[in-house]
Amino acid sequence: MKSRILRCSAALILAGAAGGAAGQGLTDVERLGKSIFFDEHLSINEDQACAACHDPRAGWTGPDSATNAAGAVFEGSIDGRFGNRKPPSAAYTTPSPILDYERGRRGEAVFFGGNFWNGKATGERLGNPAADQAQGPFLNPVEQALPDKACVVYRVCNPVEFDAYPVKFDHVWAPELCEITWPDHVDATCADEDGVVDLSEEHRERVDEAYDKIGLTVAAYEASPEVNQFSSKYDAYLAGDARLTGQERRGLRLFRRKAKCANCHTLDTGPEGEPPLFTDFSYHNLGVPPNPQNPWYDVPEKFNPHGEDWIDLGLGGFLETRTDYQQFADENYGKQKTPTVRNVAKRPVPGFVKAYMHNGYFKTLKQVVHFYNTRGVKPVCPELVTAEEAIEQGCWPDPEVSANLNTREVGDLRLSDAEEDAIVAFMRTLSDGYDDSGNDDDRPGRGGPGRGPGGMGRGGR
Repeated sequence: MKSRILRCSAALILAGAAGGAAGQGLTDVERLGKSIFFDEHLSINEDQACAACHDPRAGWTGPDSATNAAGAVFEGSIDGRFGNRKPPSAAYTTPSPILDYERGRRGEAVFFGGNFWNGKATGERLGNPAADQAQGPFLNPVEQALPDKACVVYRVCNPVEFDAYPVKFDHVWAPELCEITWPDHVDATCADEDGVVDLSEEHRERVDEAYDKIGLTVAAYEASPEVNQFSSKYDAYLAGDARLTGQERRGLRLFRRKAKCANCHTLDTGPEGEPPLFTDFSYHNLGVPPNPQNPWYDVPEKFNPHGEDWIDLGLGGFLETRTDYQQFADENYGKQKTPTVRNVAKRPVPGFVKAYMHNGYFKTLKQVVHFYNTRGVKPVCPELVTAEEAIEQGCWPDPEVSANLNTREVGDLRLSDAEEDAIVAFMRTLSDGYDDSGNDDDRPGRGGPGRGPGGMGRGGR
């Protein structure tokens, strides 16, 4: 399966690797995608961009330290509305193939590809999972919450801050996609969460086509060398331009062998020598406990009818919504997509807290590695507690989903404390911007990034 994924990904990886670090020239479609990615006006209250949850200084993920230190789920454009999962990194996701499966050794369906933690952005519509994913938050009522895809198209074709779009949509794509007769009340309609823009059938079809192009445009930026830089210390080490410390080299060996990290966070290069992506885009249930601070449990019933009884069923929950995949749902409950570990330690300032796993349960890489090492060894905590409390008590809470647990790579790795630290040291070498980095410590703290390039949204408050 890994070789197949690498073949699917090769062209996209080359596009990023050939470009090098941020600052090198972007194509027109990539520049347009960047404008869209950082445009706060593409939300119902004109206060939240894609970058509100995917900040480059935080490794293209959650930019608010206090939010990460708690529920790790970010508030949307409408006050009091939260999603249900931690934002994944937007970097190194574009090589992911369209969601598919192969038969495993026991005849089971082994899924890979797609986007989002549960794979629901399959890539089947646009031929690109990242493009499918990019369309979701604009219309999600707990994220950017615009009521109609026409509102997104209207604001992209007529940007509120004209100078923020140095490359215009109708320059990159067919000009007629923006030649739409908009009703006089379009601004008011797009500020109403129940609004639907009144358009002719012809212009509605034009909106649909333009909206697809917007998804592809954002994905083009996410595939650019500004997002997928391949500029970490480890990349410099592979190129012979940097040396790993003794602890980092030990961590690399452990990552590859004893700790079994590379079984899923692959170190394989592509068929033409493309840099490793540190993911095979597979899905696993690692037995992560629920995050007791997840604000999703308290959002209005119309969004979460299960309240505090909600369980994240992951890939299996998505598969059960598909008639063609329902038969595979049971064996995939609880499985979440394997993220890249590139940039897992990247942060804007020392002491900034990052959250890990799909629900942000862990707050340091040391906690993550220790969980992988001891999940099957420590006793079960008598009640649900935070990761820090669990470590203090010498236990782990029950998994959120106990079915389909990965017992091959997680649970009893028999790593010493020093070996855990070495693995963390190695993962710190994967932060892009090696020449001018240094903010890659893994100590918890309360720092915050402020506003970022292109204007950051509220992120989490």
